[in-house]
Amino acid sequence: MSLVVLIIVLALVFDYINGFHDAANSIATVVSTKVLTPFQAVLWAAIFNFAAFFLFKDHSVANTVSKTVVDNYITLEVILSGLIAAIFWNLLTWWYGIPSSSSHTLIGGFAGAAVMHAINLKGWMPLGDIVASDKILKVIIFIFLAPIIGMLISAYITLVTIKRNIWGRLSIIFISATAVFFMFSYFMDVRLETNLSKFYRVDKYKKQYKSNPEVAQNKENMQLAISHYNESLPFLKEYKSIGGKKVSEQIVENVDLTDILINKQREKVEKFLKYDQIKKAAFFDETKQSKLDAVNLLISSCQINFENYSMVGPEKTASSIADKINLGKVQKQKFIAGYKFNVQDSLYKDLSKADNRPLTYIMIGMFAFFSLVYVYVEKIKKPTAAKMANMFKRLQLISSAAFSLGHGGSDAQKVMGIIGAALIANGNIVEFKELPNWVPLACYSAIALGTLSGGWKIVKTMGTRITKVTPLEGVGAETAGAITLFMTAQMGIPVSTTHTITGAIIGVGATKRLSAVRWGVTRNLLFAWIVTIPISAIVAGLMYLIISAL
Repeated sequence: MSLVVLIIVLALVFDYINGFHDAANSIATVVSTKVLTPFQAVLWAAIFNFAAFFLFKDHSVANTVSKTVVDNYITLEVILSGLIAAIFWNLLTWWYGIPSSSSHTLIGGFAGAAVMHAINLKGWMPLGDIVASDKILKVIIFIFLAPIIGMLISAYITLVTIKRNIWGRLSIIFISATAVFFMFSYFMDVRLETNLSKFYRVDKYKKQYKSNPEVAQNKENMQLAISHYNESLPFLKEYKSIGGKKVSEQIVENVDLTDILINKQREKVEKFLKYDQIKKAAFFDETKQSKLDAVNLLISSCQINFENYSMVGPEKTASSIADKINLGKVQKQKFIAGYKFNVQDSLYKDLSKADNRPLTYIMIGMFAFFSLVYVYVEKIKKPTAAKMANMFKRLQLISSAAFSLGHGGSDAQKVMGIIGAALIANGNIVEFKELPNWVPLACYSAIALGTLSGGWKIVKTMGTRITKVTPLEGVGAETAGAITLFMTAQMGIPVSTTHTITGAIIGVGATKRLSAVRWGVTRNLLFAWIVTIPISAIVAGLMYLIISAL
């Protein structure tokens, strides 16, 4: 248990370091344009880093991070090694003022330690057997794609802003806002379907069937999950009009979810028996297979109790099962207390996480606010160079706040993913969706405190060395960065806020002229980005060898 506590503490330390390492991303432009003092800027950014806790409910980025390594190769030692390597690289790059990616060093460290662990146990094997290749590939692709997206959006925003015809500018803003609205509405529809699929464990049962197609139960579980999913899917179409509670109620009334209730009970028993750890041990050591078989037999003997849950209730069911699996008095009381399960409430909770409408309304509100400011300055007040400069300085407060929301919502989730992986590996929770509420609260608090301690070295690189940024361009860069982070968070892709805002700053600089961007600095940054994952992986692998030898 002490190792889990150490991992959680180090994870929050990493989150804190991530905050002050990446503080420059949120405040570089607002400081370099002298809108706020450095202290005012970090305080402003920290407030909105933490405010993201209330907006980002579907932790898809955290879920992606927690599953970048195949379950069999996730151990507490692997997670600890990856964290130490990530902290080392973050501190090193911060010391030299290099805005590298905290996200990528964390993922690289996690994967590198897992690879070394697998080689130690089973020798050389295909990389795809150790890490989730599809998730790692997405991360690598967005090393290049995230800054390009940020660059294109910031260039677009800047060019629209300097357009002289106010009505033409407002028309473009309206079209852009409409496009963003429909894009995020689409993201919400996709997340609703994804969360419904996760509720029925469709991917889990597909994976089990694929690994053992000859087992009849695997095929039956997969077909049943897919059937439930297809039966429930039509009800999602009404989610936006009648709400999640009503949709969940309709699904429970029209779809037989008895097997979901049975499976949930089985998972509770597995958790108490440390089934996942026993299964993982048997995977690496055939002599432990007999223990796994015995646990499987014990769990199967509880089947009749699972099926009688609806008739006898949770307390009697839990009491009977506790006696059958020989729990002590204290454990039995704890087991009974946590046994109750409501299918409808669980379904509602899963679906409601996909509701991104508050985030969408914030973005539409930003478009509306900018439009009103433009009308006021150009049609009500006579525009002058000084008035326009002051207007954009004030607008930077809004755009930097939006970017800080995106930074907090994206980066805090990566540490949540690591803590979630540790809790699963230690048997505290069965799956990521059971992540305790204190984890996101702690992670958002840590990154906000870290931002409050932000260092000046990277601020200087981001705010002045890439290109000289004016208030107008600061608004363009921060707004573009915010939109990119909101978008990728909805897609569940752990992108780098550093890469995103760097690309956005390059975009606004390039709208003046290409020579306005210091491409030599940009090349150095790109090199640091590319080497972050492999160096973190190597350091984590070496750290794993040291830890495993102790």
